[in-house]
Amino acid sequence: MATSYNNKVRGEYSRGRSKKNREFANGNRDDKRKRPKLNDSGLDDNSPIIKSFRIFQVELDSRNDRYERIVKLSRDITIESKRIIFLLQRVAGSEDKDVVLSEALEKIQELNSTKFLELAQELDTQDPFQFLRAYSPGLQEYIEAVTFYHYLASEKLVGVEKIQSDLTFSVPVLSPSTSHSSNVQSTIEKMTDLATSDNESQCPSNEGAITNEGGQDTIPKCEAQRHLSVHIPPTEYMLGVGDFTGELMRMAINSVGAGDLEKPSVVATMMRIINDAFTTFAHPPRELRQKTRVLRQSLQKVETACYTLKVRGSEIPNHMLADVFSMHNSGPVESFSEELDEAYD
Repeated sequence: MATSYNNKVRGEYSRGRSKKNREFANGNRDDKRKRPKLNDSGLDDNSPIIKSFRIFQVELDSRNDRYERIVKLSRDITIESKRIIFLLQRVAGSEDKDVVLSEALEKIQELNSTKFLELAQELDTQDPFQFLRAYSPGLQEYIEAVTFYHYLASEKLVGVEKIQSDLTFSVPVLSPSTSHSSNVQSTIEKMTDLATSDNESQCPSNEGAITNEGGQDTIPKCEAQRHLSVHIPPTEYMLGVGDFTGELMRMAINSVGAGDLEKPSVVATMMRIINDAFTTFAHPPRELRQKTRVLRQSLQKVETACYTLKVRGSEIPNHMLADVFSMHNSGPVESFSEELDEAYD
């Protein structure tokens, strides 16, 4: 009887165990049915995390591409600005000063309506400080050229508000129904026509206004526009002005060679004003400290030239003064002053 009982218990145990095995096997089959399909990389494309990272990838690629385009534009702006500066240096000793200034103004306006307009388009709806390092070199070189032009034209230091207004453009608002491919070239042409230095002018007429089906003007043309601008931080303006003082020093030396012996004194006065303004900052950034140190050296060179002209100018013929200054113009201030004294003794 004990044997039959043991057989009965063993049979129930085996049936229960087989039932559990079947349930476990069915569960594995259900898991296989619910398991997501993986791609070649072993990732689930339908995962919310993967989808989020796909979006991040697109945003980062777009930002990097925009950054590279801005760097190229900044490089072009730097080259054109240097050409303008070289042109303005011809004013010293030139009999046609107005011709040189008008030519430089045309180049500045052309630079505004082409490269800077493209730069404003790239920075549209973007945080300009994220891309400031990309276009900072070109912007500083441009500020140096514009400041140099205004100083030669009026002997005044142009403000950052004036430069910012020159880099603010009124552009037409594009219709969302128009395809992007057909609008790119026409939009650039319209922006170039509308890119002027004074963007506060009123709309002269209602020509080209947006009309409704009845032919009545609903939105005037001047209202169907928006503003694009290239942001100029105050620090970038000051760095550009710091570079401008180097051109002042070079112009002062060239003016002596051209026979204008009063120009170094005028330039020294302007450089002292800029130097006093720069030295009022207690804790300037590193780049501004470097510019201030170079400004001080340039000012000392111009003051040494003024000293030479006033005290010992009669000892050297005028046609030799430019050779003496240009010979030591690139050297340190201390050696420049000492070698001048040795040349005159």
